[in-house]
Order: sequence, then structure tokens, then C-alpha cells
Amino acid sequence: MKPTIVRNRMIFQAPHHFRSKQLGSMLSKELQEKYHKHSARVVGGDNVKVMRGEFKGIEGKVTQVSPEKNGVAIEGIKREKLKGGNVDLYIHTSNLMITGLNLEDKWRQNRLEGQKVKTPKEKPMEPQKEISKTKETSETKEKFTGTKGKTNQIKETPKAATKSKKKITKSEKLPENKQKQTKTAKSAKKGIK
Repeated sequence: MKPTIVRNRMIFQAPHHFRSKQLGSMLSKELQEKYHKHSARVVGGDNVKVMRGEFKGIEGKVTQVSPEKNGVAIEGIKREKLKGGNVDLYIHTSNLMITGLNLEDKWRQNRLEGQKVKTPKEKPMEPQKEISKTKETSETKEKFTGTKGKTNQIKETPKAATKSKKKITKSEKLPENKQKQTKTAKSAKKGIK
């Protein structure tokens, strides 16, 4: 026998990403004609009108979307506490209608317009520069050595040249006493082996 799943348990025990998807609301008639969609997910900054409940007819901007509380906080809709102060009320998105969309996010705008969303791909620019540098170094070697017609030319890449320079600079930085110590230590190790 299959276990029966109660619908309310599924909603309230759902993971965060499922709850987030359930926070969609219907679009107004103008937006439906413009974007050819009936609903969209509510995002902070959208203008919304309450269609059902205690606050029916109130329009406002969405200040916060909360999947945990399964609703949306709207400007102007607050409840007073007994001790004083105001608290945001969270209204479920099924009771709302989106009258104005927040289109700061270009990805959301492209999705609503039905365009394919493209992520920009970075083109590798550095390998082209390295190729041009290797050509320059080989040309300069040919000028100085005069080995233009030979097939067995040794091409030194800029990376290899910098590595050899780094090794030289490290040994130059050591004081003379330490250089002597390292030589004697190496010779002592050779003698032990």
C-alpha cells in the first residue's frame, strides 16, 4: 500500500527552493497582454494589489518576500502590537495581483519577454598575447644569432625566461656567508651518502 500524503504537510514541510517557487502571483490584464504570461514570481520592488481578505483593494510596493512565512510584506499593511509599535503582515501571493514589475534584473526581463537568457562567455585574450610575444622573441634571436634558415632553432618562451631570471635573483639576494654554508652543506650530504 502506498502511504497517503496530506497536501498541507507537503507545503509546510517543503524545502526552501520549493517554497520559493510557490510564491507566484497573477499579472494584471495590461501586463498579461504585454508579456503573454498569466503569472510571475513576486520579487521585492514589484507593485501589488490585494485582491482578497481584510486588506482588499490596497495597493503597495513589496518590501520583503519570505518563503519561511509563506507570504509577502507590503508597504502600508502593518498591524499594531499590544505593547506599541508596528509589525509587517505577510500576505500569501495567491491573494495578490501584480500591477507593476520590478525590471532592474535583466535576466528576469528577458525571461518575461520570452527571449533566450544568455550568460556572457569570456574570450581568452592572454594566449593571443603570448603567441605574439613568442614570435617577437624568436625574431630578435634570429637577428642576433643569424640562424634564420636553420630548422633546429631553439625558441625561448617568455615564461621560461622569467623562471630562469627568478632563480638567479634568489641566489643573488643571499649573503655570501649563506651561499658558502649551502655549498658546504651540500658537499657534506654527498659525503654521507
